Amino acid sequence: MLLVSGALLLGVNYLLVRSALPVPNSAPNSVPTTATLPAIGEPQLVPDDPSGSQAQVSEMNIAQYRADVLRTLLVQSGIALVGSAVVALLLGRLAAAGMLRPVHQVVATARRLGADNLHQRIRLSGPRDELTELADTFDQMLSRLEKSFDSQRRFVANASHELRTPLATQRTLVEVAMGRPGDGASLRELGERLLVMNARSEALIEGLLVLASSDQGLEHPEDIRLDHVVARVVRACRQAFADAAVTVHTTLEPRVVRSDPVLLEQLVRNLVDNAVKYNDGGAIWVRVGGSPALEVANTGPHVPEDKVPLLFEPFVQLRRERVAANRGVGLGLSIVHSIARAHGGSVDAVPRRDGGLVVGVSLP
Repeated sequence: MLLVSGALLLGVNYLLVRSALPVPNSAPNSVPTTATLPAIGEPQLVPDDPSGSQAQVSEMNIAQYRADVLRTLLVQSGIALVGSAVVALLLGRLAAAGMLRPVHQVVATARRLGADNLHQRIRLSGPRDELTELADTFDQMLSRLEKSFDSQRRFVANASHELRTPLATQRTLVEVAMGRPGDGASLRELGERLLVMNARSEALIEGLLVLASSDQGLEHPEDIRLDHVVARVVRACRQAFADAAVTVHTTLEPRVVRSDPVLLEQLVRNLVDNAVKYNDGGAIWVRVGGSPALEVANTGPHVPEDKVPLLFEPFVQLRRERVAANRGVGLGLSIVHSIARAHGGSVDAVPRRDGGLVVGVSLP
């Protein structure tokens, strides 16, 4: 806009100056001599010449003078226009940076916020204007979100007790009833079915609670050796590996992650349990390395590539006939995805060429 307005001003000034300058043959009876012209460079003296050569020379001087003035006007005005444009650009950037600094502060705060630091506020200082009003509105929204997350945390803490206790009591009563002498085979079969249903209900509630906890972010993160956590989980699942007749291959390199120890162990356990449940008596490969931080692969049934994204949805199971035998509830990979997201990471899965799945977890 500055360049356009300056160019227009230069054009108008050029036309005005050109119209004000003398034009050759405009006044043949009174031709100005070099003595009456403004000096541009070194003036040229013209001797008296009654034959008319003096008038011709004067007209040539007028034309040269006119061209020199217009050329000088264009060059000097163009230089001034470019210089003023550079100065205006620098000043405009400084002014824009000062005006947008509050917006950058709001954006930086929004990027830092997560479920674990909703207590932060912008608290923008300065004159009351639209930007400070925007920052105050953003702070009020954060206050409402913090209250909502605190309410969810209290609900999860209460539900973890209120939902687990009745199921544990039911399981104990069924086990006691099955242990009485003289009970028939039908009663024992009924008790076993009740225990299976009770175990599935406990797994479902436990999965939902972990899913709700991980969605709220990390409360107490600390530096943890991921390879140590994986080794501990693999040792704890030896009996499950033997029962499923699978062979486990581990490659554990030192890797430190900033994590919640409970959620990180739950992530690893869910991946390993999923690899055992959806296996066909083959093998499981567990690797801790650079990128991704954790990778778990298993043999098993073929997984269509277009169905892989559905595996991270809650309660989605591709092979329902295997779920009943393995007591799956369809939350394993959903929990893994939620925990990885709470850590600022991601989860990717690709089908193996020979059947099964390869799940990689990227952690910062």
